[in-house]
Amino acid sequence: MENNYHIPVLLKECIDGLNINPDGVYVDVTFGGGGHSKEILKHLSPKGVLIAFDQDPDAQRNKIDDSRFLFVDQNFAFLKNNLRLLGYKQVDGILADLGVSSHQFNEPERGFSTRFESVLDMRMDKQGSLTAAEVLNTYEEDKLHKIFGIYGEVKNAKSLAKAVVTSRTVRPIVTLADFKTAVAAHIPKGKEHKYMAQVFQALRIEVNQEIDVLERFLEQTAEVLKPGGRLVVMSYHSLEDRPVKNFMAKGKFRGEVEKDFYGNQQKPFNVVTRKAVIADEAELEQNSRARSAKLRIGEKI
Repeated sequence: MENNYHIPVLLKECIDGLNINPDGVYVDVTFGGGGHSKEILKHLSPKGVLIAFDQDPDAQRNKIDDSRFLFVDQNFAFLKNNLRLLGYKQVDGILADLGVSSHQFNEPERGFSTRFESVLDMRMDKQGSLTAAEVLNTYEEDKLHKIFGIYGEVKNAKSLAKAVVTSRTVRPIVTLADFKTAVAAHIPKGKEHKYMAQVFQALRIEVNQEIDVLERFLEQTAEVLKPGGRLVVMSYHSLEDRPVKNFMAKGKFRGEVEKDFYGNQQKPFNVVTRKAVIADEAELEQNSRARSAKLRIGEKI
């Protein structure tokens, strides 16, 4: 199932970045189709352990039958507590691939894709209560304006938000068709696909609180990685890449590095990758999703 589920991006670079100790404990916090996990297991000895996180019920179907493999049905925002429950205070390496899997995009009823007519859902965790339809039908105009502008980098975010609020007074926006009808006048001609992708990205980030979850996760990695342990994170847009880059470089998301009384920098990581690692031409030909991928690696001090 894995091949059509999700082709792992920058696979070799991720594994190299983890700098695997065969007897170590590793965490793949975005299990998905299991592509990265299977590769990590190949590098582990019988003593090694791999713990995989995924809150998506579809991902559970890809669980690996291996005594060294543990699966946690949770969002990676709860990394530290779940590792403690399993008896691990510290680990040797953590991998996160922040992209939405191609499998999720290809399942029409999940509502992630602009290609299929469906209800606007977009929940990564099907137990979650907030859907994209609810965001569109209940959020105030200024809040929608911010979401479209900040999370989607949509140029006409203000007029788009106004169109949504005006339209929903006539009838609720429940499906993709409803949404397209409501905002038809605001979609730039010839750029429909890119525009809708930006709007959908904004809704998905809001529904799943992706930036907040990412920051909570990164802060926990500094606590659970052993000294010399590696954090390997792959992101697909600047909203994700920025906090990853800042946290690895400074130990915080905004502002400058903290210093102690003696002027020594107080930060948890040394940056291994001065510039983000990106896919080469050969990989781009095989997998178009790799085009926007940026890989960053930090080593716990």
